[in-house]
Amino acid sequence: MIIEERFRRSNTNNTKKMEVVKSVAEKRRKRNTALPNEIITLTNVCKAYSTGAPALKDVNLHINRGEFVFIVGDSGSGKSTLIKLLLRELTITSGHINVMGYDLARIRHRKIPKFRRNLGIVFQDFRLLKDRNVYDNVAFAQRIIQKSNKEIKKNVPSILAIVGLAGKYKAKPKQLSGGEQQRVALARALVNKPTVLLADEPTGNLDPKNSWEIMKLLEQINESGTTVIVVTHNREIVNAMQKRVVTLKKGVIVSDEEKGGYIDED
Repeated sequence: MIIEERFRRSNTNNTKKMEVVKSVAEKRRKRNTALPNEIITLTNVCKAYSTGAPALKDVNLHINRGEFVFIVGDSGSGKSTLIKLLLRELTITSGHINVMGYDLARIRHRKIPKFRRNLGIVFQDFRLLKDRNVYDNVAFAQRIIQKSNKEIKKNVPSILAIVGLAGKYKAKPKQLSGGEQQRVALARALVNKPTVLLADEPTGNLDPKNSWEIMKLLEQINESGTTVIVVTHNREIVNAMQKRVVTLKKGVIVSDEEKGGYIDED
């Protein structure tokens, strides 16, 4: 009887231990793994400045593969902070953030370059290499990931044709208009075939005509399967395109609407 009782207690303890292990494993799985169709997942994300002032507060955001999403809001609303978190230029203060299967709160520093290879980024100020021509600016992105010269000679002309700059591959940035420079920046962001494209105020320095041309290109890229996230202040474009619109105000998501518009925050 004593042996049987000890055996029973041992089984009970083992069962409890297994339940604890399973519970911990399940929590880790939920924390670190997005749903199959989700490519970006933020759960209760907070980011505080070094002063302690909050930049983002309890942000919950889920973006699926192939979505086109506008991020809008006034200056200081947290848009730039959000983009930097997605790029892993900043780390979160608390919460969980998963981008393309990477837990960005736990990712090792040496793995960040590999993570970023699947991200394309377009900035408002273009950030082109002024001493290099269009071809070399785009090829630079390929050389970083050690593509062969044969691959570069095939890929760069192909992407320049897509953005309408096939005939300007020898031109330096100073010889191009603002719209053309942004097309070069877009070609550079796309040449490595990123899974996600982040565009931070891509039309901020452009006139209306060039702004619409860039947005049409982004829409075409999205239709080919790339997830596109655009931070913008351009009310006209947001309202006309009728895409998903996420609105930030003082670090909080105040609206997330499918086929939404620019919300007045007064």
